[in-house]
Amino acid sequence: MAGDGHGRTGMTGTTGDVPDGDAARAARSSSGISGASVSPHAGQPPRPEEHVSGNVLVSIGALLLGMLLAALDQTIVSTALPTIVSDLGGLEHLSWVVTAYLLASTAATPLWGKLGDQYGRKKLFQTAIVIFLIGSALCGMAQNMPELIAFRALQGLGGGGLMVLSMAIVGDVVSPRERGRYQGLFGAVFGATSVLGPLLGGLFTQHLSWRWVFYVNLPVGVVALAVIAAALHIPRKSQRHVIDYLGTLLIASVATCLVLVASLGGTTWSWSSPQIIGLAVLGVVLAVLFVAVERRAAEPVLPLKLFSIRTFSLSAVISFIVGFAMFGAMTYLPTFLQVVHGISPTLSGVHMLPMVVGMLLASTGSGQIVSRTGRWKVFPVLGTAVTTLGLLLLHQLDEHSTTVEMSGYFFVFGLGLGLVMQVLVLIVQNAVSYEDLGVATSGATFFRSIGASFGVAIFGTVFAGRLSDKLVAAFRGVALPPGVSADALKSDPRGIAALPAALRPAALHAYSSAITDVFLYAAPVALLGFLLAWFLKEDRLRGSVTAPDGTETYATNPVERSSYDEACRALSVLGTREGRREVYRRITERAGYDLKPASSWLVLRIKKYGWVEPAVLAERSPVPLNVIIEAARQVEERRLAERQGLDLVLTAQGQEVAERLAHAREESLAELLGDWWGPGRQDDLVQLVKGLTEELCGSDAERPHDERPVTRLA
Repeated sequence: MAGDGHGRTGMTGTTGDVPDGDAARAARSSSGISGASVSPHAGQPPRPEEHVSGNVLVSIGALLLGMLLAALDQTIVSTALPTIVSDLGGLEHLSWVVTAYLLASTAATPLWGKLGDQYGRKKLFQTAIVIFLIGSALCGMAQNMPELIAFRALQGLGGGGLMVLSMAIVGDVVSPRERGRYQGLFGAVFGATSVLGPLLGGLFTQHLSWRWVFYVNLPVGVVALAVIAAALHIPRKSQRHVIDYLGTLLIASVATCLVLVASLGGTTWSWSSPQIIGLAVLGVVLAVLFVAVERRAAEPVLPLKLFSIRTFSLSAVISFIVGFAMFGAMTYLPTFLQVVHGISPTLSGVHMLPMVVGMLLASTGSGQIVSRTGRWKVFPVLGTAVTTLGLLLLHQLDEHSTTVEMSGYFFVFGLGLGLVMQVLVLIVQNAVSYEDLGVATSGATFFRSIGASFGVAIFGTVFAGRLSDKLVAAFRGVALPPGVSADALKSDPRGIAALPAALRPAALHAYSSAITDVFLYAAPVALLGFLLAWFLKEDRLRGSVTAPDGTETYATNPVERSSYDEACRALSVLGTREGRREVYRRITERAGYDLKPASSWLVLRIKKYGWVEPAVLAERSPVPLNVIIEAARQVEERRLAERQGLDLVLTAQGQEVAERLAHAREESLAELLGDWWGPGRQDDLVQLVKGLTEELCGSDAERPHDERPVTRLA
């Protein structure tokens, strides 16, 4: 190796020829250690951070666009629904515009995840975008409700792939140490779309057409496709799976049968009709077949053994209830605002913001409190109680309610949902063994998604049935204008404007009470969640599950990640969370030394890179020069490092200290894993901890200033 005979690895962590002859040394000597303006070695390759900021950020941007498409689609459609059903007719089938998408994406998610492992995620991600865009274009061109529902299902198939593959690809293109930071961006996308979706849906509907709610996906998707094709380079890794196609088909069929019973019973067909009874029986038979198939499946889509864990079973039911209440309300509140109060689509999105803000504030706040205290049971109990109260308050709304009153009730309802959403995934992760971590997380979010499908369907059934009865009662014995009837008003609320002024209040009251009655019927379901929450056992949280993930909180689609991916995500979030704890002070104490934190950091950097030139280090890292000089002085005085020219290299004693510090860092990470790190721990978990220890030790991303506290892991 060329250089000064150190045989060293460059500060980038890349082994290579580092020009460092006499001329270079003379040039550097003229500046000395006091000059932080020392130029990097000529010809030295860029640091990993420079690679990240150049190539990876472009790929991450494309992945964020793909995720944006799917996340936005879950919220942008809600404010357009009243206009869509007025245009296409079929208000009683409004729920299926949402439900078709949710069911299709839920069923497709596990398949996309495992097929991506086997056949490469880049091509499958591109395929998912294409399917989503085709579905979006067809939705925009739909001429009737059956067409729109079918095209929404196609769109949902692609949407499920966008969700799961974009998150998986992050793990392919960035190191574990950086993964937490980038995955945080995806959580931010969900938070942003929760706010922007209703607003954009209203803007497009009011100023262009409801069809642009779907067409807007096309330019964004085309840009994402182009960037991915040009810039996304993923190392080809093939992991074989025994894919549970039959189990996936059966559980999707069971859900579809039961949702059809919920949405068509009492409206299209009576509850005692052969069609409804036949669908119910078929659903039960398919459920029995599903259980039989899952018992034999090598990689079951939903392992039955999880239901033997009380915490998982209770959390699954509460997750179902949260999805039920959340999406049922989000689907029908815009109809209440636009039809009953005559609010424009755009302003109806604005009126929904208190609910979204309450949800985001409570979700973020509860996650932070759980992270710092490790106590969590109060949140599902309090959250389900407040959600029940919110539903009862929403039932009190009518056509005379003020904006302040509606905003207050919306905020309370959102607050309740936010208090419970963040915690459910964490307590499931805490209750299972490492080998079941991935499927348990997927299972918890799966039930929330299925709950959303049922919520929208059942809210729709109650609304359609109550509206029909109330309109008939309101106009019994009343002479209506030609072409206006109770059935016509039920299919197209725009007909209310054609009524004589004296009859409009009765029609508006029928719509108002039909929608708000839905919330009264949902309140006992939320109350059941409150009662079940008391039976949750509050076990002490592992350190690694106190790092909440926004993609598991706000998304209705279930996630699909392996146990390794879940552990890697959690540890990387904790490992890069700056300003939280004093990592180097803690590991120095654990190793039994009295070094300055900056000195420990410097020793670990020298261990990792083989050498350090303090002036160049100060230039390239966020640590001030005076702190580095003090650290360099201490490691020299302790004979942990010695000078070779301007460079510091470890002595034999320094090598021993560095090994003990690195071991202390590894122990800090392992402590976060709790009993997952016990006897018989998985090999991939061992490799993850060793890899993160290597990456995190001596990293520029951590800032061991003596003057203020920084990261601490344990």
